Amino acid sequence: MLYLDNSATTKPYREVIQSFINVTDQFFANPSSLHKLGSDAESLLTKAREQVAQLLGVKQQEIIFTSGGTEGNNLAIKGAALANQHKGKHLITTSIEHPSVLESFKQLEQEFGFEVTYLPVDEYGVVSCERMKRELRDDTILVSIMHVNNEVGTIQPIEDIGGLLESYPQTLFHVDHIQGITKVPLDFYRAKIDLCTISGHKFHGLNGTGALFVKEGVKILPLFSGGAQENQLRSGTESLAGNVALAKALRMSVDDSKGNLPRLKQLQRELITELSNIDGVHVNTPLDYAAPHIVNFSVPAIKAEVLVHYLEEHQIYVSTTSACSSRRKSISNTLIQMNKQENIAKSAIRVSLSFEQKEEIISPFITTLSTGIKKLSKVMR
Repeated sequence: MLYLDNSATTKPYREVIQSFINVTDQFFANPSSLHKLGSDAESLLTKAREQVAQLLGVKQQEIIFTSGGTEGNNLAIKGAALANQHKGKHLITTSIEHPSVLESFKQLEQEFGFEVTYLPVDEYGVVSCERMKRELRDDTILVSIMHVNNEVGTIQPIEDIGGLLESYPQTLFHVDHIQGITKVPLDFYRAKIDLCTISGHKFHGLNGTGALFVKEGVKILPLFSGGAQENQLRSGTESLAGNVALAKALRMSVDDSKGNLPRLKQLQRELITELSNIDGVHVNTPLDYAAPHIVNFSVPAIKAEVLVHYLEEHQIYVSTTSACSSRRKSISNTLIQMNKQENIAKSAIRVSLSFEQKEEIISPFITTLSTGIKKLSKVMR
């Protein structure tokens, strides 16, 4: 099997799974309970929070555990907008964000009367700081920009944007760091980030785990009503085992990234070179602007889902658009915003790599893909 859909989800480390099992078995008590079992669970939760904070280079009290990227993005965006609407109701994001971000902004527009500016991107998928500067207003209270695009891998100039926003102290800065975590280094403080989302299953953790960085002093409104868990920002009994597993996965992934990022970038480069040599293939990922683990390409002569299933028959697993959108069989919004032709945007395939994969994967993938394109092209004529 050749699994090349790591941007959708990664395979959990065995140690992470074992950690989850051990904590579930031995620390099953509610961390809010007053007895010793509860105190032991609370202590372990604190250690997990400390470890995540240390790995991200932030303070322990700035880490809020969540169920993953969608919840984290919703909490950051809606929570920040609703808590600070007395300062203004203008928000800024880009036209190529993840659905959990775009739908959050649409809801704020439709149900709460906010005004949202959706910034365009260039042919590489990069947002312009100059354009953002022109759109910033005195009543702009939130800017939300993804660090790494989940479809083509484009890296946004987060530090430059953070520097720009220093002149707008009323404007909070949220970053969706879900695809960038462990793949593209990001210093939250240096980039002047106020809110930042990560998701455990993108770095060999478990589904249903995640964390939101909330900078000390930043006010957001909780989405859940109930107890006072997670610094009063996320009510509900904590998933102790999930959070411990998240911390372990993050530590192991950070360790794996050391020394492996250049090799992963070279693997991406070689894969793009091979793809470019296949007739009928159009590479969409802008190599010089992209994270090292994502390669997006199109075969306009063949429907994307048909090619995905052909590769699956040969034990090779890739995806079309983002996992959250792939089942809709919709055209790639990201590629449309990058001014790609419609037939390119409709036929996009995403390959996403992990640190453990080496150049040996290229030959079987390229050979199977080339054969598949020849066979399917004849059928679809």
